Amino acid sequence: MSDTRSWNDQVIDEFRANEGRVGGPFEGAPLLLLHHIGAKSGTERVTPMMYQAVGDDLAVFASYAGMDVHPAWYHNLLANPDVTAEVGTETVALRARDLPADERAPIWEKQKADYPGFAGYEQKTSRTIPVVLLERR
Repeated sequence: MSDTRSWNDQVIDEFRANEGRVGGPFEGAPLLLLHHIGAKSGTERVTPMMYQAVGDDLAVFASYAGMDVHPAWYHNLLANPDVTAEVGTETVALRARDLPADERAPIWEKQKADYPGFAGYEQKTSRTIPVVLLERR
């Protein structure tokens, strides 16, 4: 098992054991568990990630800690946009929409202001970090 998978599994277990709350680097941050389908494998995946509430919807950020490639989950959402997410103790049905620049900008700027680590990720990469809106179905 990869180090990332092991770390994700620990976060997932802690999230579920504590009604959506975790410690460590996510302590106090809005966190969800995104259930998505692999673009190539067709296998369900679960990925913990921070989100930003945008009205009744949720924005997530394909930052991948500033790596120069998009995370696999982002490609999965483009291929299979109907997803669910565990938010606290609730599971919600969502549809993913990759935001165009004009919609992305204010959400991304707020995320960087609220969580400066995201600004650091942006500085580490030459790619535009996608913002995906998870709209309630």
